[in-house]
Amino acid sequence: MSEIARMRAVVLDCPDPKALADFYSAVVGWKVLHEDSEWVSLTDGGPFRLAFQRADDYQPPNWPTSEHPQQFHLDLTVDDRKKAEAEVLALGAVKHPYQPGEADEGFTVFLDPAGHPFCLCDPT
Repeated sequence: MSEIARMRAVVLDCPDPKALADFYSAVVGWKVLHEDSEWVSLTDGGPFRLAFQRADDYQPPNWPTSEHPQQFHLDLTVDDRKKAEAEVLALGAVKHPYQPGEADEGFTVFLDPAGHPFCLCDPT
C-alpha cells in the first residue's frame, strides 16, 4: 500500500515559540529552520521537523488528569537517564511528580517549560 502523505512535522502549541524551540534545540541538538513571532521550526537536516506555534490562549496539559489532557508527548531516547535528567532540568524542564515507569519501565516523565509532558527513555 502506498502512502497518502509523508510526515512533515510535529507541532506544539505554546505561549512563546522561540523559548520552547530553544529548549528543544538544546535537548535534541536540532537547528532552527524557520523563525518568526508566531512559528519556529527545528530540523536535524532531514525532512522531518519539530515546530512550535504561538497560542495566545494556551493552557498547559494537566497530566495525568483529563482536565487538560496531554494530547501527545515526545519520547526521547537517552544513553544515561540520570545525566540527561540533570541536563533537561538545567534547561528549565520540571520532573513530574507522577512517575509510572521510572523504576521498572525505563522512562522518566518531565514537563517542558510550556508544560508539555515528555519522557526520557532508556534505549530498547
